Amino acid sequence: MKPVVIRFFAPVIDVTVNALMSAVDQKMKQGIEKFIILISSPGGSVIHGLSAYNYLKGLPASITTHNFGSVDSIGIVLYCAGSRRLSVPQARFLFHGVNVQFRGDQNLEEKVLEERLKGLRVDMENIARVIAANAGRDAKDVTDAMIEGRMLNPEEAKSWGLVHEIKSELFEAGSEVIAIQFQQQPVQKPPPQQQPQQPQQSQPRRL
Repeated sequence: MKPVVIRFFAPVIDVTVNALMSAVDQKMKQGIEKFIILISSPGGSVIHGLSAYNYLKGLPASITTHNFGSVDSIGIVLYCAGSRRLSVPQARFLFHGVNVQFRGDQNLEEKVLEERLKGLRVDMENIARVIAANAGRDAKDVTDAMIEGRMLNPEEAKSWGLVHEIKSELFEAGSEVIAIQFQQQPVQKPPPQQQPQQPQQSQPRRL
């Protein structure tokens, strides 16, 4: 039986990760034990990336991941879920640090800021441990790469231990392909409210 192919061309967020796990669940109920996950992702949510990694790693299934474009940030953690990790020749891997967004009008006390910073450090450590364990490197190497915003081409990623094989072919002919993608919907502005017309006052003429 051929592996089921899942094309993950999306950010790592709740909607896409839930779709990924649901697709795997459904196919495993049908007796599928081998999956190829094609990944091209700009990154996304740390919690969803780590959750997807832990879920896929814990399954009684064979997972192959294949970078077919660009795997960035937390997308690298998802990529590491594959026991066999491939990449097309024209691809990249981009490391960068964790960040948190604040609302413009948000006031934060010192204790809250300390907790946020602690959370960032924990996220960095978890990401570094996952990548280091799978690439056979020291966690500090990964942390340094994240802080530097390092980019690796497939050959460099292979030397780094992240990629096992560089391969253009993605899957066999006739394979079932499940697409997971996400398109940001444009924000629709409410129709402008009509304002009552004000009587126009003539402006003094200037010479």
